[in-house]
Amino acid sequence: MTEELNLIIDDTTASMEKAITHLETELAKIRAGKATPAMLDGIMADYYGNPTPISQVANINTLDARTIAVQPWEKNMLQVIERAIIAANIGINPQNDGVTIRLFLPPLTEERRKELVKRCNGEGENAKVSIRNIRRDAIEDIKKLQKDGLSEDECKDAEVEAQALTDKFISLVEKHLAAKEKEIMVV
Repeated sequence: MTEELNLIIDDTTASMEKAITHLETELAKIRAGKATPAMLDGIMADYYGNPTPISQVANINTLDARTIAVQPWEKNMLQVIERAIIAANIGINPQNDGVTIRLFLPPLTEERRKELVKRCNGEGENAKVSIRNIRRDAIEDIKKLQKDGLSEDECKDAEVEAQALTDKFISLVEKHLAAKEKEIMVV
C-alpha cells in the first residue's frame, strides 16, 4: 500500500478509537446501581462566573455503594454545587448538611433498569453511526486517490481494510453494550 493509503487507514483507526473512548465515557455516566464519582462528570458549577466541573471545585468520594459525598473546597460553593446537581437532572436529590453534600442513590427498579439499558443502546447506536461515517469518509478519500491515478487493486484492498476496521470497532461497541447491560440488570 502507498503512504497516502496508510495515512488514511491510520486516521480512520484513530478516529474510530476516539468514538469508542467517547462511548466508554458516556456509558460511565449512566449509573448501574453503584455510586461512582464519574456520575458527576460533565456537571458544571458556576465558580465566580466561570462554568467549572464540580470535580475541580470539590472533593468527590463514594461513601458506600449507594452514597456519593461532595465536599467543596470553599464553604460558599455548597449552594452553587447543590443547584448545579439539581439542574443537571441526574435523578438524585442532593442533601446539604452545611459541610458536605450527600447524594443517596435510590435502588433501581426493573422499569428504571430497562430505561437505562435503552439509553445505553442509544449511546451505542450513536457510536456505530459515528464509526460508519468515519468509514464512509475513508472510502471517499480512497476513491479520490483512485481518480488521481492510484491503481484500482490497491484502492480495493484499502476499502476492504477500512471495512474490516469498521467491523472490528462495531463488535467492540457491542461488547461494551453487553457488559454495561449485564452490569445494569444485575440486582
